[in-house]
Amino acid sequence: MRAMVVTTIALSVLVGSACRRPASRSSTAELTFDRDIAPIVHARCSPCHRPGQIGPFSLLTYEDVRGRARQIADVVSRRVMPPWLPDAGEFPLVNARRLSAAEIERIVEWVKSGSAEGADVPQHTPEFPHGEWQLGTPDLILELPEPYRLEHAAEDVFRNFVLSVPLSAPRFVRGMELQPGNTHVVHHITIGVDTTSGSRDLERDDPQPGFDGAMFAEGAHSPDNHALGWTPGMTPAMEAAPWKLEPNTDLILQLHMIPPPAGEIATVRPRVGLFFTDAAPDRQTVDFKLGSKTIDIPPGAANHVIEDSFKLPIDLQLLGIYPHAHYLGKELLATVTLPDGTTKPLIAIHDWNFRWQDQYRFASPVALPRGSVIAMRYTYDNSAGNPRNPSRPPRRVRYGPLASDEMGDLWLRVLPATASDAAVLAATYQAIERAKNVTAAEANVREAPRDAARHNVLGVRYLEDRRLEAAQRAFETAIRLAPNDAEALHNLGQCLRVQGQSAVALAPLERAARVAPGNAQIRTSLADVLEDLGRTEAAISQLRRAVALDPRFADAHNNLGAALAAQGKIDEAIGHFEAAVRLRPGDADAARNLDQARAVQAAAGTKLP
Repeated sequence: MRAMVVTTIALSVLVGSACRRPASRSSTAELTFDRDIAPIVHARCSPCHRPGQIGPFSLLTYEDVRGRARQIADVVSRRVMPPWLPDAGEFPLVNARRLSAAEIERIVEWVKSGSAEGADVPQHTPEFPHGEWQLGTPDLILELPEPYRLEHAAEDVFRNFVLSVPLSAPRFVRGMELQPGNTHVVHHITIGVDTTSGSRDLERDDPQPGFDGAMFAEGAHSPDNHALGWTPGMTPAMEAAPWKLEPNTDLILQLHMIPPPAGEIATVRPRVGLFFTDAAPDRQTVDFKLGSKTIDIPPGAANHVIEDSFKLPIDLQLLGIYPHAHYLGKELLATVTLPDGTTKPLIAIHDWNFRWQDQYRFASPVALPRGSVIAMRYTYDNSAGNPRNPSRPPRRVRYGPLASDEMGDLWLRVLPATASDAAVLAATYQAIERAKNVTAAEANVREAPRDAARHNVLGVRYLEDRRLEAAQRAFETAIRLAPNDAEALHNLGQCLRVQGQSAVALAPLERAARVAPGNAQIRTSLADVLEDLGRTEAAISQLRRAVALDPRFADAHNNLGAALAAQGKIDEAIGHFEAAVRLRPGDADAARNLDQARAVQAAAGTKLP
């Protein structure tokens, strides 16, 4: 009822080098591998081009590099390698892999001059003491107990994997390194935490590792306002402000995977390395994004533009920036216009490549005053001339999460000065997101005005934005188009109840319960209306059925506990409040109800459980 309330490194392949190994060591006057080239390769190439990393071949030794000398000269000259998309800008970025013009010239001249090895400053094979982990040896490594077998399918696969975190006390995560398990099929990974049993229960009901779904289970969420994940090309880094990880928590990895060709099976086994600290952050970072949810790119359009902007309601420090698009992305530009009218570039990418995304961190925080406007402009190429266009011939591409869809987001990691400032930022951002959701839903309805499901979603978006009369009209339209749509009937009832019309809401909710008798959410909403109308026994009956249908539904347990407590059935009420708190530990209402019920029980002189 949620509608209710790969990759491989792309290198130019050239004919194998015909360079000869010199008969004797070179003189100090000529360019040599040992003295001039090895320091560049070992710093910029070898971290990825070595066993266990994403590079398809090693570049550790002179023999490795000499064998691909012409290819290396070609890709560095075209700035294909090392992979680093942003232009050099006003605000320096951490760990920039961009080669200088002098370094590129040195490599090219070395290749032209015969790729001499040299003997002046012998370079030994570099050692990487942490092996397959780039950030160092993790404090805790989490891995699927067994690989997931991804078979051929007609559509992309979204699957959630649950990793139990064995902690006995809270810890603060200062860094996370994620290994996707199979870069050939993993499109991206979104990471969440779940302190309830919801994700674990869904996994237990599925015979394979994990469970299907493009959304997290109820109870799972991003930790401490951190939008965590992995995309191809992303470099792991330590956090500017650690985030808190509680005991009895599951880490949820939601994988978007592109199935292999027919007849093939791909195995996927992601791993996560966690790096802890005992020091709590003095301030908390916040992640939010700009972007469009109404992307619609006609076939053949070579320069399709989307734009968005956000005016800062507070002073803050900008720590990092993460641009995201799919295969049709061409150019990405983000700027900030200060209150005095000065405009400065934050990041510019003139040759976007989906395979080499990264979360870019500024070398020093960028202080932005209240009133500054952050703006983004993304350009897409949906023409046949785009070699990265997956469609031949080009087809219409719209906004969506699938690899065949397109996206345009600009994620920002910021540091507000105070918690109250963070709350102001969150409220401003959420209001804008609600408006964007409405705009996108309205566009979908215009696209297919006879689609009941789209009217239902539009009603939900209006309801979220507190546009109650518009929501009611949208739900009524959905029901006219599909009279037995249980979701629309339920949502109409909810909308009427929010408007104080519980007596009117009863009919659509009862009808929804008849259409979908096994739905616990509908039973719980029906019980709310019955309670409003003073029909407590009927409400309790519906809530008992809801709990029987879905014992994991925390709302039903909490509401049933409240109804039973109102009748003086404290012992039974406590059992349901305890279930609600266990299923959803952060539920303040259920925790408060439990405390009050126990106080009543104690005052009555009965023994506590």
